[in-house]
Amino acid sequence: MKTSPTRRAPLLWRFLLALSRVVIFPVCRLRVHGGVPDGLRGGPVILAANHVSPFDPLVMVAACHKAGIAPRIMMTGGLFDAPIVGAAMRACDHIRVDRHTARAADALPAAAQALKDGAMVLVYPEGRIGLDPWMWPERGRTGVARMAALTGAPVLPVAQWGAHAVLPYEAPTRIVRALLRALWRRPVVRVGFGQPVDLSGVTGTPGAQAMRATRLIMDGLDRALAPLRADEMQTPKVIDTSRPVDLSRVRPRPSDPSGTSYPSGTS
Repeated sequence: MKTSPTRRAPLLWRFLLALSRVVIFPVCRLRVHGGVPDGLRGGPVILAANHVSPFDPLVMVAACHKAGIAPRIMMTGGLFDAPIVGAAMRACDHIRVDRHTARAADALPAAAQALKDGAMVLVYPEGRIGLDPWMWPERGRTGVARMAALTGAPVLPVAQWGAHAVLPYEAPTRIVRALLRALWRRPVVRVGFGQPVDLSGVTGTPGAQAMRATRLIMDGLDRALAPLRADEMQTPKVIDTSRPVDLSRVRPRPSDPSGTSYPSGTS
């Protein structure tokens, strides 16, 4: 894939990246493990992140600043329609995703063009806050795999854990109470950069390739997440009672030669 020279991130986006670390400091303690390998830092690369809380995006932005990267983020279209936030999203060059509309398909070519321009693109392959009862990444959608196939960009899993202890699923409902609790406790929130996913052996029809690649990407997210929640592999220590359970997208998980113990019923 030919790419144009990597563009410098917009000034506003660089400012917001730095500001995010100041904003989250009172309510959590951010720990970032690993980073983007040197060979991928110039882009293009797809950062695939799990989604556990409404607080995730802010945590991920702060982690990206700490890791020294400034990815373009695929964000829900509603944010772009907000009077002030929308203008900021456009100025920062983020990518609009209009889920469940006729314009949803527009996001894929926009992301592919960003990658061809040499950008890093951050995306949540689950497409929503995960509802797996054990809070492991649920079955992903095929968009990330199709972006990788279309552009040849590598996929790097980025796992996060602990944001649900700051803001629960129900936010903004009872958000003041949640933030006051977080101010008092300052829970540890971890972000871990995994290893690039090897998609070189994926074959078959385009549809079969997308499904197989998606499974490999989500397995990579599992591996990146496991060290972050090593002492709560089965049941999370912080139970978000506002989170509904959806078993329809629970994934079977591969056996792990390292001895990692995934929740029963998913291995």
